[in-house]
Amino acid sequence: MLAPPRDAITFRVPAGGIFRIASVEGPQVGDLNLWNANDLAERFYTGKTRALHGTHLTTGHRMWSSFPYLRPMATIIKDTLDWYGFDEYGGSVHDVIGTRCDPYTGNLLRGTQYHHCCHSNLTRALARELDIELKEAETHVHDVLNVFMCTGFTRDTGQYFMKASPVRPGDYIEFIAEIDLLGALSACPGGDCSSEHSSDVAACYPLKVEIYETKHGLSGTWRSPPVSGYDGSHGL
Repeated sequence: MLAPPRDAITFRVPAGGIFRIASVEGPQVGDLNLWNANDLAERFYTGKTRALHGTHLTTGHRMWSSFPYLRPMATIIKDTLDWYGFDEYGGSVHDVIGTRCDPYTGNLLRGTQYHHCCHSNLTRALARELDIELKEAETHVHDVLNVFMCTGFTRDTGQYFMKASPVRPGDYIEFIAEIDLLGALSACPGGDCSSEHSSDVAACYPLKVEIYETKHGLSGTWRSPPVSGYDGSHGL
């Protein structure tokens, strides 16, 4: 399935299944949200993922879920951009430091009413998938894994920066679903994020999502990870 340029799609992956996000036509970054397919309250937690793995993710890193669940939702098993590492500016790919482009910041800074930023794309896609109102869907949209995006912090001021993504057609990042997942992927209106952002000016391309089902537990012992064992009493 394809996420069209400046739009988003949803997809479902059973626990133990594999999903791949691929560049197919040109350099393009994507914004990824993940939820527990059976409970939207459990969703991807970028802050804890960043604390456990670092600012950028690659092979072997896991996408962790929100409190009170705090368990792996997906694990990266293949990343064709792992060769990039960190460049001389401190930039790398697949970040969990930026948020997603949104209409509220655009309106604040430029007075615009742009409707195809990733936040809006993800909101529309989730509303369509669940047949719910936009306002309800928006409450479930959260900070993202910026797939293929090349970002970092400036060394003099510590400010977030983005630069042209090194992704090219044929590159992909692949995950194994640790639990039943509902995903949403937006093909960012920034294209490769080298020029315009949250506009219709940048060259944009689709992103492909492929899903592969596997036999649960090749050894016969694989199980989804349990939710956090914390008792939830918080000292009372």
